[in-house]
Amino acid sequence: MAIINTQAEQQDAQVANWPLKRVGLRVQNMQRSIDYYKRLGLSVVRDERDEEGNGSVGLGAGTHEVLQLRTLAGGRPRPRHTAGLYHFALLVPDEPELGSFLRYVLDRNNNVPLGGASDHLVSQALYLTDPEGNGIEVYVDRPRDQWPIQNGKVSMDTLPLDGPYLLNQAHDFKGFSAGLRLGHMHLNVSDLDQTFAFYEEHFGMERMLGIEQQAYFLSWDGYHHHLGTNLWAGRNVRPVEPDMYGIDFYELKRPGLEPATIQDPNGVTIIIS
Repeated sequence: MAIINTQAEQQDAQVANWPLKRVGLRVQNMQRSIDYYKRLGLSVVRDERDEEGNGSVGLGAGTHEVLQLRTLAGGRPRPRHTAGLYHFALLVPDEPELGSFLRYVLDRNNNVPLGGASDHLVSQALYLTDPEGNGIEVYVDRPRDQWPIQNGKVSMDTLPLDGPYLLNQAHDFKGFSAGLRLGHMHLNVSDLDQTFAFYEEHFGMERMLGIEQQAYFLSWDGYHHHLGTNLWAGRNVRPVEPDMYGIDFYELKRPGLEPATIQDPNGVTIIIS
């Protein structure tokens, strides 16, 4: 059995074993989006555009891709009251990295506006929005043995973030470390129970907690959530359509799941790698 010694090797193993791999976005203005995500702290790890600029660009940390951008020629903005992306969440490996990122975005000269900040008991999170309206969360988990448990399930809340505590751990932010992962996806959906039934049947996900008549949080292996679903865009909303800017797909890899490309009941494409 191989012994993992270095921090870099531990981060590589965590990234490799994590079930969520990438999220893809259909964008209107590729260069504007690339510029924003580079300012955010990602780097271009793959560029497969042709001479006309059609194709896709992969961004991530180190050599690991967490985000794909694809130009959608002739697309249309996502209408109100439709299913789709609420936010995708980037998980950093430790509090000093989140604190460093917080200090970086608080510097207005970096042109990365901070939209919000919360303590969820199991995690500490920062919220942003890209130039095309796609929601982003950047967060760090607390150790599992510190997660509150009620009735055998993980408990979460939304409390003010202790920014000074994180800032006291900050160092110079030069971009995200190689330990960065796509921590979870959060979607606007049409029907909570229908969506949960799909993910339970097809992926074996468990409902960890919920906000009555508002949101469900689903996961594997007792994690607080790999997938959030909510009704905050409205009930019985229209599904994602292929000519809408916004979410293109998200990719996961999980033992026992065969490679495939499928759509959930809300029109969201899932790539199983």
